[in-house]
Amino acid sequence: MRVFDNGRDAALALRPDRPVYGFRPSVLRADAREFMSAFRGTTAYAVKTNDEPVILKTLADAGVRAFDVASPAEFAAAREAAPAASQFYMHPVKAQADIRLALETYGIRSLALDHEDEVAKILRIVRALDLDPSDITLFVRLATKGHAAYELSKKFGAAPSHAVELVERIGRIGFRPGLTFHVGSQVEDLDTYERALATAAWVRSRADAEIAALDIGGGFPARYGHDPKRKAPKPMPPVGDLLGKIHDEIEEWGLDDLPLIAEPGRVIVARSLSVIVRVLLKKGQRVYINDGIWSSLSDAWTGKITLPARLIPDPARRAKRGKSEKLVPFRVMGATCDSVDILSRPFWLPENVDTGDWIEIGHIGAYSLSLRTRFNGFYPDTFVEITTPFEDDETGKEGFATVESRGGMAAE
Repeated sequence: MRVFDNGRDAALALRPDRPVYGFRPSVLRADAREFMSAFRGTTAYAVKTNDEPVILKTLADAGVRAFDVASPAEFAAAREAAPAASQFYMHPVKAQADIRLALETYGIRSLALDHEDEVAKILRIVRALDLDPSDITLFVRLATKGHAAYELSKKFGAAPSHAVELVERIGRIGFRPGLTFHVGSQVEDLDTYERALATAAWVRSRADAEIAALDIGGGFPARYGHDPKRKAPKPMPPVGDLLGKIHDEIEEWGLDDLPLIAEPGRVIVARSLSVIVRVLLKKGQRVYINDGIWSSLSDAWTGKITLPARLIPDPARRAKRGKSEKLVPFRVMGATCDSVDILSRPFWLPENVDTGDWIEIGHIGAYSLSLRTRFNGFYPDTFVEITTPFEDDETGKEGFATVESRGGMAAE
């Protein structure tokens, strides 16, 4: 992997016509260690967020000793990166073959569920393998309510009274019952954690079984860009302050005697990756780029994340370029022939952006790679290492993807 100081140096040296990922291992290590040092329990990185081997290996080297996994492919990826690490199989609904693989081949002993049929599935396989149920922790996934950029409570979660029944059933069989919840991705309302912990405390107080552990899931917000033309939203607290607040609430609800697990994803990996895209065509207030919603920018498609962006002008086109660097809105068109491949919110970029320029889009480390497809044959897979954090790069004027649409655009 070639190493560059910043995205501009990489673009001008490589002059790429394909998207290039700028990986910042020092940022990834710093963000992982910041979370681990602030959290009192076991940090289990959520592999779904970004499962690239270089990401997982860097996290293992940074001290991550546990992974939240959801499929055989994630079992294998985590094992390859960190053979001795613990794995938490926290997908609540699983195929029987995958349960057997987890228990028999990967030695996984922590699984999540939210229904009695899932208990029965696991029990059949445990008996077939002649395993001791007391060596296995089954975490009951609790239903939660709150505000996050991406809600994760619509598919999974047992209501409190149902959770009590599940905990007691698990305990009677001989498994170790645990409790878990997931408040969503990129949490916007920090009181959501408090409400989820209140539910966990209610279930614990009413269940006639000893709770073995508490998994507080993920949702910890990552740092993204902001729209300077809008009133600045209330800033999210630093991760240490956020975790301190959660720890205080755990104590207030009498849950501080339980072993804790967390499943951070965005908060660890978001800042570690950027993508350098090229402007294939400028058409009025539209720019067509060589990436899009089917590749690295699916997260931006929703309009719920404000990504920072930086124009990298092509020096070879200096004579053609206009002088104005005023930030104006451009509708961003993706690389595929699908007319849906249009980012839902405009990017504000310097007015003199032109065909052949590059744009570095920052903070795409979460979900961008794990959600990219091979649609139309486009599949970005080129990486370089960049040493300067995106937000510390002063080589060009920073733009952003706004969180609300603007009127009067030529592209509309």
